[in-house]
Amino acid sequence: QVSLAESGGGLVQAGGSLRLSCTASGTIHSVKTMDWYRQAPGKERELVATIPTTSRQNYTDSMNGRFIISKDVNKNMVYLQMNSLQPEDTATYYCHAKPWLPGLPEVWGQGTQVTVSS
Repeated sequence: QVSLAESGGGLVQAGGSLRLSCTASGTIHSVKTMDWYRQAPGKERELVATIPTTSRQNYTDSMNGRFIISKDVNKNMVYLQMNSLQPEDTATYYCHAKPWLPGLPEVWGQGTQVTVSS
């Protein structure tokens, strides 16, 4: 089972960009998808972006094209490039791994805080 560690969070002004990184302890091909979730205070955790680990395409976009999730299978890393950040993007961002088989445990990172000031 992989373990995940996020990095790259911080404070940024509205309109700015941040790049989050997620380092997996093992091969990301051992899981079905790698995802980024976020949770703002008082709100439920929501899916931000997802990418299949075995897809030939190494990136997909989300949030109306503002965010791009990408993977580097050689480094067992997943990234979230966030552009045009807004205060409503303020949240703790979590890296997540979905297992191939239902019933197997999902894996979460410890989270990294992103704060966008207006």
